[in-house]
Amino acid sequence: MVEFETIKSEEIKFGKNKFLEVARKKAVSEEGENMFISLSRGFITETGDKRYNKSFAIPIDDEVIDFVAENIKKV
Repeated sequence: MVEFETIKSEEIKFGKNKFLEVARKKAVSEEGENMFISLSRGFITETGDKRYNKSFAIPIDDEVIDFVAENIKKV
């Protein structure tokens, strides 16, 4: 079984009830731990709960992170 721990996160709300979240997370299992960056999109319910629609994980690798950060502004 894998458990996920959020180390740090930032989010921005947009539209009526939507949000984007960028987070550093850790996956912990019996085999060990794995850190990654998570980009998630979701919405906030009428009761104020967060619901996630989509998520994308980026490895903690400076070259990969720099590539994403530089090119997201270009497209």
